[in-house]
Amino acid sequence: MKNKLLKLTLAFGIVSLLFSCNLDEYNPSAGDGTTNAFTGWYGLQTYCYSPLYSQLFTATDYLSLAEAGTDMWFVRANGNSTRELFYYETLTTSTNATNKVFRQCYSLISSCNTVINQSDKLVDGDPEDIKILTAEAKALRAFYYLTLVTHYGPVTLNLESAEITTFTPKRSSEEEIYKQIVKDLKEAAADLNVTPYRDNIGRVTKKSALGLLARAYTQGAGLELREDGVSYWQKARDVAVDLINNAESYGAFLYDDVSDMWADANNRKNKESLFTAAGPRAGEDEAFNYASGATALFAYTCGNPGSLEEFWNKNHKPSDRGYFYGRMNSSTYMPSKYLMDCFDADWDKRFENSFIHAYSEWSMVQPGWVKYDAGIVTITQQMIDKYDMNPAFLGQKLYPYADCDAIPATYGGNQYPASVWPKGEYSGDVSKLIKDKKKVYVVDYPIDEDDDRFVISLSKEYMSKEDKWKRKYLVINIDDLYTSEGLPHSTPINNTNIHQAYPSFNKFNWSYNGVFMGGNLQRKYGDMFVMRMAEVYLIAAEAELKLGNGGEAAKYLNVLRERAVREGANKEDVKLTSATIEDVFDEYARELCGEFSRWALLKRHKAFEDRLSKYNTRAFSSFKSHHYNRPISYDFLSQISNKEEYGDNGYGTTVNSGL
Repeated sequence: MKNKLLKLTLAFGIVSLLFSCNLDEYNPSAGDGTTNAFTGWYGLQTYCYSPLYSQLFTATDYLSLAEAGTDMWFVRANGNSTRELFYYETLTTSTNATNKVFRQCYSLISSCNTVINQSDKLVDGDPEDIKILTAEAKALRAFYYLTLVTHYGPVTLNLESAEITTFTPKRSSEEEIYKQIVKDLKEAAADLNVTPYRDNIGRVTKKSALGLLARAYTQGAGLELREDGVSYWQKARDVAVDLINNAESYGAFLYDDVSDMWADANNRKNKESLFTAAGPRAGEDEAFNYASGATALFAYTCGNPGSLEEFWNKNHKPSDRGYFYGRMNSSTYMPSKYLMDCFDADWDKRFENSFIHAYSEWSMVQPGWVKYDAGIVTITQQMIDKYDMNPAFLGQKLYPYADCDAIPATYGGNQYPASVWPKGEYSGDVSKLIKDKKKVYVVDYPIDEDDDRFVISLSKEYMSKEDKWKRKYLVINIDDLYTSEGLPHSTPINNTNIHQAYPSFNKFNWSYNGVFMGGNLQRKYGDMFVMRMAEVYLIAAEAELKLGNGGEAAKYLNVLRERAVREGANKEDVKLTSATIEDVFDEYARELCGEFSRWALLKRHKAFEDRLSKYNTRAFSSFKSHHYNRPISYDFLSQISNKEEYGDNGYGTTVNSGL
């Protein structure tokens, strides 16, 4: 029997069984790789989606592979707890995140293979259902292989069913892997419908396959791959432009206003999403019992404003009782100065739709849990002295911005959707609450000078002491959060913790009925977007630029820029006439920051050395050429017989790199 890849489904069976379907469907069977009955096969097919919501897009492991170690993110206080992936320090085969993602992808590839290979052996089932579900498995297999080849380079391409094993796997070339990815996605796009199977938004559709195809061509283009003599850049451009020009026929959509993309009302069934990792729905539907997983990513990507204890009432800090923001006590990801500088907040409302820049107190008057007065902060002499605030405000009040409800739910626990107290309304009368705000965490920038509903404001523009003293609330200049080298401060600034109160990423945070995990305030159930239409515009621009068409590239970037223009700014003023590679890098940052894409972008442009030397000098000091691929999984290498031949991608734990 010819060599086949070690059956990772068995090797990591315990880990795999921890996953479960997140499609709000009953999954009758995980499948055993030999079933020829539709029911068992369908159960295994549904299982192929399992890590998307239960692991990849809700835990921090994949996020750290896909976003850390770039020009966009630092560790809070320049710490060492996650330095392996953020700064390339002591990164090795046993690093948890790289080890885990490698295992997860291969585990599910094995299941996808079985679904695909068994599809023509089923003794029952509707042929149309089988065709669609097989196409879904091909799209998923392509996604998992794209994740592997992007981050780990030339790994093993295996298309055999789960029961086939070997302990001497061989690497495949990156070109071979990309060819299979493209083949799978083309076949999937041909067979998938525009609407999802059984109207389940957690399942891939035609637009999902086409979007992933554009992404795959773009990533492969960085290797100078060609198809039938045509460059992958041209292929990426053609697929992206077709998806843009024929969006309606594919069911694809781009919101006219970027704030609608991130509105809480659009988190479920988001029109712009091409591929959704769907979370469970808390509430009264028993389907909640058949799904699992919740995202903790908002807790890892937030600042720590609670470290400025004087601005919060006792036991009311976001790090303790997070009914409003969620419990903000796992802060890890801090936006880089480069990322902050990318946003011109004078016109670009993607700034506040990506980051919380104003922190506030809150109440829970609606359920009777926390009185309005409990959210009032009185400015003290200690605060004035410590933070150099205006003495004229001594004894004055800062009032709650939000009021959280507490709605009982049979499945998922209490729900805490927040409403907003109007500016200047101090009565605590819940009938005055604003309940139709698109997203309570999105506060128009800048906040008014006299807005007393906030305790801390983070300013993009550098404010003088005179300007700060016009405001009751504490103003922190974002530039002051970084050292002269552009890195985070690792120690207190002027004997305060303002270095920890940096902008909080808010794309992964929501506040609506059905998204909360009851008493666990560190997790929520919101849908995550594996890919959305805005990325297709970026791909079109990037490909046009690489093909020498800077003017056409600008056209696609301008669509994203114009929809981000805030009221009062002129769209004509933000238009580009011709785009450069710097424009592409910057627009990716503004539009897709935090969305699992930055590391891949820098890799395909071989830009790590240049970008890190400018914007992440700590990472640059450790970065070596072998870091263009993540280390091969320690668990995998430990269970094969030819690990020295297979190699670890140059991390020094095997004699050969394998490359």
